[in-house]
Amino acid sequence: KPPTELSDLLGEAGHVPKIPTSIAAGIPADLLRRRPDVRRAERELAAATARVGVATADLYPKFSIGAFLGLASVTSGDLVKWPSRTWSLGPSVAFPIFEGGKIRANIEVQSARQEQARIGFERAFLSALGEVEDALVAYLQEWERRKSSAEAVASNERAVRLVNDRYTKGLTAFLDVLEAERSLYGTQQQLAQSDVQLSLNLVALYKALGGGWQE
Repeated sequence: KPPTELSDLLGEAGHVPKIPTSIAAGIPADLLRRRPDVRRAERELAAATARVGVATADLYPKFSIGAFLGLASVTSGDLVKWPSRTWSLGPSVAFPIFEGGKIRANIEVQSARQEQARIGFERAFLSALGEVEDALVAYLQEWERRKSSAEAVASNERAVRLVNDRYTKGLTAFLDVLEAERSLYGTQQQLAQSDVQLSLNLVALYKALGGGWQE
């Protein structure tokens, strides 16, 4: 879509999207064929393969049927008369007898280009597969860090409740309350940063797959 069509969607800042608790494991490699770079490499390979077929076809004789219809007369006054009309119809065959070397050389050239296109397609596919693997690993690793951050937040929340209870009973100083709250705010910030990074990693996975997936 043109960038202007996304102005309404991107004009105002929104909340970080909710992160899915799981993603599809064992994503089919066929999804990678939706990527523009993989599709381009695939079509280039198909075109190179077709050119090999075209070059090979030049080795075979070519058949054609020719027809001629016209007027022939010694004098211009007789051209409009029926006997002046002439015609011919017949097949013709062309053999590339003296161009065999040139044709075979062209076949070798096209075959070499086909091999280059095949290598390019494999390289594009493996590169795309590597991007998907990297995005999956980054997402799963960040998800584990988020779980640890969420556990730390829950632990610090309990600590704040306990220290507040002790402070109200006169069993601890207010400095302990401030220290517990400081630890809680630090882990909450880490959790928020992890949520943002998870969203970015999920976007990277969508892009690597050429548009996401279905469960």
